Amino acid sequence: MIIGIPKETDPREQRVSFIPSSVDRLVKKGAQIIIETGLGTSIGVSDEEYKKAGASLESNRQQLLASSDIVLRLRKPPIEEIPLLKKSCIHISFLDPFNEKPLVEALGLNQISAFSMEMIPRTTRAQKMDALSSQANLAGYVTVILAAQRLPKIFPMLMTPAGTIAPARVFIIGAGVAGLQAIATAKRLGARVEAFDTRAVVKEQVQSLGAKFVDIDLGETGQTAQGYAKALTPEQLQKQRDGMARVCAQSDVVITTAQLFGRKAPIVLTKEMVAQMKPGSIIVDMAVESGGNVEGAKVNEEVVTSNGVRIMGMGNLPGFVAVHASQMYSANLHNLLEEYWDTETKSFKINLDDEIIKGSLITHQGQIVNEMVKNIK
Repeated sequence: MIIGIPKETDPREQRVSFIPSSVDRLVKKGAQIIIETGLGTSIGVSDEEYKKAGASLESNRQQLLASSDIVLRLRKPPIEEIPLLKKSCIHISFLDPFNEKPLVEALGLNQISAFSMEMIPRTTRAQKMDALSSQANLAGYVTVILAAQRLPKIFPMLMTPAGTIAPARVFIIGAGVAGLQAIATAKRLGARVEAFDTRAVVKEQVQSLGAKFVDIDLGETGQTAQGYAKALTPEQLQKQRDGMARVCAQSDVVITTAQLFGRKAPIVLTKEMVAQMKPGSIIVDMAVESGGNVEGAKVNEEVVTSNGVRIMGMGNLPGFVAVHASQMYSANLHNLLEEYWDTETKSFKINLDDEIIKGSLITHQGQIVNEMVKNIK
């Protein structure tokens, strides 16, 4: 099977989908890999390094897409490129299938077996392929670094001849993969950290990182089978906001990470809550690309409110650390390929009864086969 790897087309994307070490691993298993010329330029990896790992180069993007049995990408493909793909090929990337119905339909109509990296199940066996978690981990780190850059204070406590500087107070909303990494990073920088999550089950994890868990009685909450927080009722959301407003008013930095799988992110910080915060405070909205947690946040912009609070809505947070983000995503891809690689036929086998395949395969043999995506209206 020919594995083709085109460059990303989004001009803001610095990450790449595959790195030379991953090429080497698959070539040793008998794969033939062709990359588009200049694939690794954005992270300082030359074409020569890919060639040394065993890849061939192709400067004609259309030819690359047309000849590949498997196409690997990071971002979802441009819809105009779908007809260029080889019929019945396998396509693996992030797809955003819940919000990209025309794209999913186009993949089905063109007989593409399309895998969505967002849909990899959160199971023990699938951890090594879980790209959402690997990228969220880095995003959590980046949110704290961005906040530290913009805050007109230092994070750690300092005892100096001129007096004692109190530590910055950081409040992190959501203690999933990104939130926990944000907590750990803020603690390493010396901040006083508090965190809240609707799932009481994560309280111990928050405390193990040295942060204080903010208890807000919301009644019955929980998490999905995939480990995501369940959506709250309007009454629960209001209770949550009231409890969080008191903490936000005392905080120097607030980082929001609340996202709902396949749905618009919930508003957790209203304009009224932001108005109660101190001038010079920083808010980083990690969910801004999926609707945003903060009223007034804008994608790829910093908004300064009338009371001097800076709302940061930076998109593609893992892209700020593109080298390591590429390493992690590339590892997720090669782990997925290796899991289903048949060494005798040197091909990728699609087992429709396998839980990981069943969860992440969106279209196959001209049909939308994923039950969750199929039921989207």
